Amino acid sequence: MHPWKHPGKSRNLIKIMQLTKLLQVLENCMITGLARRDITFICQDSRQVSSGCMFAALPGTQTDGHLFIRQAAQKGASAILFQKECLTDLQVIQEFSNNTTFIQVPDTHYALGLLADAWYDHPSAKMILVGITGTNGKTTTATLLYRMFRQLGYKCGLISTIANFIDQEEVPATHTTPDAMTINGLLDKMFQKDCSHCFMEVSSHSVVQNRITGLHFAGGIFTNLTHDHLDYHQTFAAYRDAKKRFFDTLPSRSFALINDDDKNGQIMVQNCGARKFTYACKKMADFNARVLEHSVEGMQLGIDGKEIWSSFIGMHNAYNLLAVYACARLLDEPAEETLRILSSLRTVSGRMEYVRGGDNLTAVVDYSHTPDALKNALLTLKELLRPGQELICVVGCGGNRDKTKRPIMAQIADQYANLCIFTSDNPRFEDPEAILDDMMTGLSTEQQNRHLRITDRCQAIKTAVKTARSGAIILVAGKGHETYQDVKGVKKHFDDKEILTELLKIG
Repeated sequence: MHPWKHPGKSRNLIKIMQLTKLLQVLENCMITGLARRDITFICQDSRQVSSGCMFAALPGTQTDGHLFIRQAAQKGASAILFQKECLTDLQVIQEFSNNTTFIQVPDTHYALGLLADAWYDHPSAKMILVGITGTNGKTTTATLLYRMFRQLGYKCGLISTIANFIDQEEVPATHTTPDAMTINGLLDKMFQKDCSHCFMEVSSHSVVQNRITGLHFAGGIFTNLTHDHLDYHQTFAAYRDAKKRFFDTLPSRSFALINDDDKNGQIMVQNCGARKFTYACKKMADFNARVLEHSVEGMQLGIDGKEIWSSFIGMHNAYNLLAVYACARLLDEPAEETLRILSSLRTVSGRMEYVRGGDNLTAVVDYSHTPDALKNALLTLKELLRPGQELICVVGCGGNRDKTKRPIMAQIADQYANLCIFTSDNPRFEDPEAILDDMMTGLSTEQQNRHLRITDRCQAIKTAVKTARSGAIILVAGKGHETYQDVKGVKKHFDDKEILTELLKIG
């Protein structure tokens, strides 16, 4: 029996909590005003404030919640959580402290994580919560674990980039890792629906912003670490350390499972108090896998002395499948049944997802939006080419994100594809042409002349299909599962797979 076995649930959802009880989880806070107030909900959006709520003023990258404290007090907030150094309107406490309780803390993000956990009566402590972090593979690993444990007979939850699931109920996802109140609210709903497990992506942003503070993890998985999010973290060391902080906080009864083939794997667990385990494909580890053969249809894997066939392709997916197997074993699931289910699992939406059509053309839609992910996808497909076949890559880079990876992405596409079509991804508030200009700085004039630059993504995909010779493989990279283009704050419907399906149907 696993020590984190589902303890049984109570249907008594918290609707009202006295502020004094709620604040018991905060060790370092200063209170101005009455502490004996009833709180009816907690929010971090001043537009949601009404009488009875606690408003958490969170400093952010786009705006600062402290700018809306006066507005929240005027709307009748019963309590306001804030950081002293961020409060510029110093008179607001004196003016409203008769009706509003002001709670000063060193870090509102950290405090909100603890309060969210307490508000929902510690839901993550009542189930088996596993967090998956790393640059690539988080979504695939988390989703496959969710699918596997459902097949093993458990009711499960999933918190991921693509979608959140409360057992079978899908809840749209807006962030890789949601805010603390949303996470705990989802976990509480999972618990009320008898879910015993939840598998959750843990982004570097969520660690730095303390969105996972207060959560009780039964285990953590590290997939890999490559170049990404330097627009936010500034340096690779800061990005690495953000991932590492997740493992630093794991309790001793949890497990830490790391990819030991990644040079950063051991760094992740240097200060980790959890039980440490490794998985690898290139060296001896606690859990091992080997790719015995592979083709466009899938691969034969050897895992811990047993062989299975999987419809997944690529070395990166061998690692993902091995991580899923290792996690299941660490959660005391039987090896034979785990391997049987592993062989039946299918591709995650937008992750090396195939569309086949006339003239023996194959198109692959993949979310690869980092240099390493793009390299992995192209290398995987290049290894599957037969003599005379060509590899075409349609790729762009997102706007208002890490600019340093743009020329690197272009270099990788040029290195591994016979033809590249550089195009728009999600330009957001940037000029698509300027993004492509950044990508082109990674290529010489001769290299640029070998490829095409078509800003309109739909036209770029059409051109790839139209110019492809018989038997070609086309990789359309960057968007994967996304069904929109983000242009100047407006998300317009756009689905790579949908377009390819239509083109190849008539091709």
